[in-house]
Amino acid sequence: MSEPGSLIRTLSGRQSARNFHSYVINEVGRAIVAGDMPVGSSLPGDAEMMDRFGVSRTVLREALKTLEAKGLVEARAKVGTRVLPQSRWNLFDRQVLAWKLESGPPAAFLSSFQTVRQSLEVEAARLAAQNREAEHVRLLHYWQKQRMVMSHQPEPFAIAEFEIHRVVAEASGNPFLRASSAILEFGVAVGVLARLSEDRQAPEAGLADLQAQGYDALIQAIEQGDPARAALVMADLTR
Repeated sequence: MSEPGSLIRTLSGRQSARNFHSYVINEVGRAIVAGDMPVGSSLPGDAEMMDRFGVSRTVLREALKTLEAKGLVEARAKVGTRVLPQSRWNLFDRQVLAWKLESGPPAAFLSSFQTVRQSLEVEAARLAAQNREAEHVRLLHYWQKQRMVMSHQPEPFAIAEFEIHRVVAEASGNPFLRASSAILEFGVAVGVLARLSEDRQAPEAGLADLQAQGYDALIQAIEQGDPARAALVMADLTR
């Protein structure tokens, strides 16, 4: 089975460069999201952090600035850097969502996420049926074929499924929906991992079988310019 974090990083296709800066960000970010660094606690001092991660003060400070931009920590003069509550985190940030997936998000978090994801994706499907171009339709058919072909390979399968959702958002013509790729990635990753953990009656059918008809219906509705049908099918696919 694919690891949660590796799956969402595979989907994004934009992993951070493997350098000291990204190493510190990932180690501290994961620890905060997993609860190993409790809310309200202060991060160790610079000297201790520099020694722990083997980095310079410049690298450490830049990494902490990045984590602050993600809403995970807050630096205060003469107080230090403290861990902020989840209500302050940027939950539309790709890395934050990847760390959340790795830590095993609780049911309440997934329920809240689902509300946001579905509202975005249903509207994207509706607009895509109105605004799609021939290239969008071609890509949807291509990625649906890839989704079927890669049914027994979780990560390539997840990429194909994500690309369908990304193309729908692109076809919507709405710049905010187009920019919601982190939400799409997280939603696909959660769905694929859930399917991998199920006790399937017919494992030889592969991952694609469960929703194959639904994706065919979605693509058909978008291709035929049927906004109501596209929205209805997407609502079912993202339920």
